[in-house]
Amino acid sequence: METIVCPKCQDSKIVKSGVINQKQRYLCKNCNYFFTVNKIGKKIDDYYVTKALQLYLEGLSYREIERIIGVSHVSISNWIKSFNIKKPVNTNYHPTYKILNHLELIEYIKNKETISGAGMIITELGDKFMLIKWERFKK
Repeated sequence: METIVCPKCQDSKIVKSGVINQKQRYLCKNCNYFFTVNKIGKKIDDYYVTKALQLYLEGLSYREIERIIGVSHVSISNWIKSFNIKKPVNTNYHPTYKILNHLELIEYIKNKETISGAGMIITELGDKFMLIKWERFKK
């Protein structure tokens, strides 16, 4: 049998507290929160949430992140609001990104001209790799 926990505080000190619309109502003894049943909805893996937040901080737009990780730009916006993340203001550099498989990444890194003159980070993205490179705006 599945243990019922409070959706607000995650505590398991739960007691029955009546029936509403043919659903059992519960009361959390820890935070005095009333609830009926656990919501069963889509839960996006924390891995993708973390990746979306990282990409946002790297300067990518909501729509670019949506295309890369396959999650709605509205969800990404909601995560950024819920974690209260502010994008750093830096107008001297702009990010460019590439999605590469393992062999393409090795070939890209072998060429010294492609990796010099800019900051770069490589992050895993499923079975591929994302290379984010910051280049200085040309004046």
